[in-house]
This record gives sequence, structure tokens and C-alpha cells, in this order.
Amino acid sequence: MTGAPTTPPRPPQPTESSAANGPGGVRTIAVVVTRFRAALLLRSLEVICAQSAPVDGLVVVDNGNEPEVAEAVHRLGSDHGISVRVISSQRNLGGAGGFALGMLHALAWGAERVWLADDDGYPGGPTTLEHLHRELDTRGLGMVSPLVVDIEDASRLAFPTRRGGRRVTLARDLVGPSGFAESFAALFNGALFTAETLDRVGVPDHRLFIRGDEIEIDRRLKRSGVPFGTTGSATYLHPSGAEEFQGALNVGIPSADFKSYYTFRNRGYLTNQPGKRLKGIAEYGVYAVHFAVRRRSLRELREWFALMREGRAERFDRFEQSQQPEPPDSSR
Repeated sequence: MTGAPTTPPRPPQPTESSAANGPGGVRTIAVVVTRFRAALLLRSLEVICAQSAPVDGLVVVDNGNEPEVAEAVHRLGSDHGISVRVISSQRNLGGAGGFALGMLHALAWGAERVWLADDDGYPGGPTTLEHLHRELDTRGLGMVSPLVVDIEDASRLAFPTRRGGRRVTLARDLVGPSGFAESFAALFNGALFTAETLDRVGVPDHRLFIRGDEIEIDRRLKRSGVPFGTTGSATYLHPSGAEEFQGALNVGIPSADFKSYYTFRNRGYLTNQPGKRLKGIAEYGVYAVHFAVRRRSLRELREWFALMREGRAERFDRFEQSQQPEPPDSSR
């Protein structure tokens, strides 16, 4: 026998900066997914860690596997007296896989409530989490979301939507006079889940990677019967995605090829699931008209249809994985 046996490398291990728990009440752990955006991540974490209703722990899933990110997050946690665990992944799990891993880790860590955040946005103020807790308790909800508003103009939604058959772009129009939009959420930015809700609806599907994991959780929430919604008493600031939503029908056209790939491939899968099939029929008509009539592009129509067909067949390949590297923002 020649040579010494080799020891396989250990998988990435979570590390922890402190052991302090938060004050009395339910144990709340924040989960943040990041990739190659350290400055934005730390800006977000500063606001998360300075909440009037403090989090009891922080889980950061780093899809970029950068040692300097882990060091910076630990320093921040220590400065705020918050227990931190950083999971540095050697493979980009996407937003779906990153949130799934982080949410399960938070539950295993003893979370009774899990607060989700992305790295390119942050809570609208120091009382955001306090308001979310209050809404969750007073309304008897299983999940509550803040208004996700444009980081440059908080009066406008970061992502225009359709409610009651009309396109909604203003934050006040989404929640209306009641200050609450029932059975609506712009996941996952700032969403607060109870552990019991996650037991019922599960965590995001890793196969979706990005663009569609939030729609899948929304679908599960509605089918589960768990009460949820969006409150106007709290906001989450996020870069505007309005340029991707076109016309009165709010047709979503992503701004990059890799985003289009995942968006349409995943929509093909989602519109073939229970609770989405009727909407899927309408969606096929809307997009066919958009590409064939408005854009007059048979090439785009064929590409869109091919991706939808891939999703329906549950063929979850990565975007041209063998030909080019994943873009820096491919975790969301």
C-alpha cells in the first residue's frame, strides 16, 4: 500500500460569536441570505440588530463563502450583544436554498419566530420588528409582512402588484383604510413567520434557486389556511423592481437573461401546481399576447414557451452552468 489515506474535507460548519439570548418573550431569530454584497449586507444587519424589539439570534447564509464576511458579521454581532451563526456555503444555493438552509437552522436553534431579510434591503426603522410582532399577536396571524417599499421613495411599492383586478403601485393603495392587506405578502423581505407556520408550509424549494421560491411559499400559505397578510404599520426598504413589470396587466419581464431563465422556468412549474392552475391558463394568454403582439418577437415567444415547458416537466437545470459563471446577484 503506498501513500497515506486522505481525509475528505469537512463540510462548511456554522460558527457562533456569542451565547447570549434575547430578553423574555418568544425567541426570534433573523435569517439573512447574501452573496458578494458585503457592504449592503452590513448596512442591513445594522438596522436588524438595532431593533427596539431585539432579535435573539442571527443566522447569515453566505452563498459567496467569503471569510471576510463571516468576520465582519461576527464583529457586528459582538458589538450588539447578539448571538450570530454564519453558514458559509461552498456552493451557491440561490435565494431558495439559502433561505431554506437558514430557516431550518433557525428552527433547530430554537426559534419560535423567524424573521427573514435579503442583503440589498433593510427594515424601514428601529420599530419594524416590534410592529410585526404586535400585528402577529393581535390579528392571530401565522405570518406577517411589512410593506416592501421603494428605497428611493417610500410612498411607492418596490414591486408593483395586482389587487382586485387593478395594478397597484402606491403603498397606501395596497393596505387601504384598514392598514392591512389580507392574504397578501411580498416575500421574503422582512416577513415574520411563526415556527408553527413553517411546520405547516415548509421552507423554500431548493430546486427553484431564485425567482419563484417566494411565490411557492405564498401558494402553500394560501392552501394551508394559515392567516397571513401585509401590515401598513411597518416598512421594509428595497431597491425598486418596477422596471420589470410592464403595462396594465403587470407583465413581469426580467432585466437579465439569467433572471428570465429562472423566472419563466419556475413559473412553468408553479402554474402546474394545485392552487395556481387557473391563474396559469390566464398567464399563458397574457405572455403570448405580450411577446407575439406587443413585442412582435416570435423568438422571445418561443424561448418563453420552452422555459415554461421545462418547468412543467420539472427539469431544474442551472442557468448555462457549464458555459459561464453565475452572475454576482444570482442568490435572489
